[in-house]
Amino acid sequence: MATSFTRRSAKIRTALLCGIVGMASATPAFAQDTGDVQDPEIENNQVIIITGTRQANRSAADTVAPVDIVSSEELTNQADTDVGNLLRIAVPSFNVNTQPISDAATLVRPANLRGLSPDNTLVLVNGKRMHRAAVIAFLGGGIADGSQGPDVSTIPTIAIKQLEVLRDGASSQYGSDAIAGVMNFIIKDDAEGGMVTAKWGQTYEGDGDLYQIGANIGLPITDNGFLNLSAEYGESDATSRSVQRDDAAALIAAGNTDVANPAQIWGQPNVNDDFKSFVNFGIDFTPDITLYAFGNYAERNVDGGFFFRNPTNRGGVYAGPLVDPMTGDADPNGVPSVLVGDLSNTTAGDCPAGIPLTGTNGLIPDATILADVSADPNCFSFVELFPGGFTPRFGGDLQDFSVATGLRGQVFGGLDFDLSYRYGKNSVDFFINNTINASLGPNTPTSFNPGGYRQAENLVNLNLGHEVSLGSTGSMYVAAGAEYRDETFTTVAGDPESFALGPLAQPTAAFPFGQGFSTSSNGFGGFSNNAAGSATEDTKAAYIDVEADLADTVTLQGAVRYEDTKTFGDNVSWKVGGLYKLSDDFRIRSTYSTGFHVPTAGQANVINVTTQFSNGMLQDEGTFPLFSPAGLIVSDYVADSAANGGLGLARPTLGPEKADSFTVGLAGDVGAVTFTLDYFNITLKDRISRSSTINFTDALLYLAAREGVMVTSTTTAGLLAELSTANVINRGDFTGFEDLTSFAFFNNAFDTRTQGIDFVSNARLDLVDGGRTQATLAINYTDTTVKDADATISATRIRQLEENLPNWKGFLNLTHEQGRVRGLLRANYFGSFYEAHLDDGTLPIDAEARVTFDAEIAYEVIEGLEIAAGAQNLLDTYPTRNPWAGIAGAEYAVTSPFGFNGGSYYVRARFQF
Repeated sequence: MATSFTRRSAKIRTALLCGIVGMASATPAFAQDTGDVQDPEIENNQVIIITGTRQANRSAADTVAPVDIVSSEELTNQADTDVGNLLRIAVPSFNVNTQPISDAATLVRPANLRGLSPDNTLVLVNGKRMHRAAVIAFLGGGIADGSQGPDVSTIPTIAIKQLEVLRDGASSQYGSDAIAGVMNFIIKDDAEGGMVTAKWGQTYEGDGDLYQIGANIGLPITDNGFLNLSAEYGESDATSRSVQRDDAAALIAAGNTDVANPAQIWGQPNVNDDFKSFVNFGIDFTPDITLYAFGNYAERNVDGGFFFRNPTNRGGVYAGPLVDPMTGDADPNGVPSVLVGDLSNTTAGDCPAGIPLTGTNGLIPDATILADVSADPNCFSFVELFPGGFTPRFGGDLQDFSVATGLRGQVFGGLDFDLSYRYGKNSVDFFINNTINASLGPNTPTSFNPGGYRQAENLVNLNLGHEVSLGSTGSMYVAAGAEYRDETFTTVAGDPESFALGPLAQPTAAFPFGQGFSTSSNGFGGFSNNAAGSATEDTKAAYIDVEADLADTVTLQGAVRYEDTKTFGDNVSWKVGGLYKLSDDFRIRSTYSTGFHVPTAGQANVINVTTQFSNGMLQDEGTFPLFSPAGLIVSDYVADSAANGGLGLARPTLGPEKADSFTVGLAGDVGAVTFTLDYFNITLKDRISRSSTINFTDALLYLAAREGVMVTSTTTAGLLAELSTANVINRGDFTGFEDLTSFAFFNNAFDTRTQGIDFVSNARLDLVDGGRTQATLAINYTDTTVKDADATISATRIRQLEENLPNWKGFLNLTHEQGRVRGLLRANYFGSFYEAHLDDGTLPIDAEARVTFDAEIAYEVIEGLEIAAGAQNLLDTYPTRNPWAGIAGAEYAVTSPFGFNGGSYYVRARFQF
């Protein structure tokens, strides 16, 4: 029953599952048997693909653009449990980093295809557009700064039938985002059988323990349908590849026994209660009409580390004025001190200005004055609460939900149709622990809920298609359709203490306020009420495409798509492509396309404040919309002439980015070997990104001068107070901004050209009688050049864009099956790369290339039950050591393309029935 349903619906599924116009076809990358996906009339290794084509029974060998085909076995026969980590050693042009201490990017890690931003890759599930994650990667290592892409880690690996990665521009087929390519996750649709798995692993260092259990089952729904259910649950522990910071080591040497060792952790975060589920359903109403539905629910808790707050010099918490070493009174010729707050509401001068730092190397607070401060209820210093400093723990609770349903089939004797609706929502609620709101003094909580983000999307899609006979010359498939999509991005306010201006930081010069203590939850300030709210964007689109097979040797394709957005205008994208069969064994192909990507509602409207390491110190950086009160001030400051106190640069704007993409390739079969060689060239204009930072205090001083306001303050809080008093600004519009030293915004500041080569070869080898051996060699070369960058993009950021990902990446994969035994050996090559450590161009790491090895051996104990053991990074290879490790404690280059945890091993049991 299951087989008849799957086979009978194969042509309709293949033609319509993509959901939008299909035009670009594929080449075999990982050509393995894929069960029901493969039509019985297609020869072995001629895998049927559905991504980028609407032509029924289009094999991966006869398409005009390359597609990597990753089987479910390729994803599950590995040590890791995160889909992103699995893909980076399965798809050569795919990259994802560990992202430690990267703000919200630690929770949803940005991934890159072909070296472009994460939101330049369109992700589909069963051919339908996947919704974005709510997280925006404000700290993305340069390449992903400001990106907002989907969270593919919410898809359970046990649910994946195969993954198809279209490596070609596809905006004319799928709309905005499909510039680098398309990743289409095909979900299992078996109506019988199932699988249960259990996995446990650990790093060679003895940390990072992980476990995962999963199950998949297929159930028949009458004689004409299926219900396929998948679920996974697991956890993974944090790792630490850290050394003691130099400043923390100096504190310990000076006698501060309260400093942790290490004071700051660099490693993967804790991932707790990681639950993922997927449901896939289909039933034939009639032989020609099918109802389908699928959806997912996922949730997890992620908890990671932040930067160490030094108890002698963290601004706004510990760092005090120069004071007399005997009295603690302010003295411009004195010694550094630890800040003291005066809690009195009636009398000034009850407390010393600071606790002098004396003792060894001037790092220990004077014991006598510290005792006096501690004994006086009107005086307070944070060395009383955290004498060894503190390191916040930051994380979030994530939830992801989606549901899609539709009808597809054939009517009127040959008109294919697919009418569908999809809803998706992703939510994250942040938390930060082991930190303070310094302005609240001793009354501060040490745990906060700073608020959260929500991303919700609706998608309605209609696709029509009809095959037209061209007589003896071949056939042509004509498709057309329309789509409506909307998205809502919501910022949820945090608890009041997370953004409060406490009594030690109110922005006025009158005592007892304005004492220099920072506001908001330290490390990740809460979203204030004025930052909370929702923003929407919608898109309407229509398309037409044609794909023709001519004379058995020529395939031609063309597509045009019109898309109209609410905020950013309209766009027409198009694509042409062709394939010519030189012989039965060799084919050449080429495409040319235009593409576009519009800013998301989140990118255009988000307000965020985070803490970043800069010039050896921690500072608060803000990101705000260009149209916001703060954004307008900075825009004027950027655009005004130097003679008027501005920077004299072009006024920042935010709009769509547009692309031109060209590919040309050769595919062939030589005996038992298949290969593809493809060149790609993508020119991306007006790239959407988060700008480099601009000094916010300078922008406020510029505003004061422009408006003729005489100011005396040099701090952000003081300037905001004076400008508010002068009625130049509305003070409520700047709540939570009091500690900002720098400011960034989303704009279109530069162009890029990304070009490269992909080579993939598969071979089936007869090495041992009765055995089956397969070899896959995949190599990617990608080079990005930044062009026409304006002055809001720093030289460091440009080098990150060009060099943070390795130019060369590849792997050689060998698998062998012999009776009940199965083995895998893989060699992975990661080329050299550049890291601006801590995003600081004065701290360069020129990391060397590395080769890692993975291995697995499995044995079928009884029919259906397999036990496997393996190792990832078998030889315990690490990236280049960090020459600046003492500054913040990172032992290795943290943006390494293969991580920095070293080797790990695992065992797995899998039962199939």
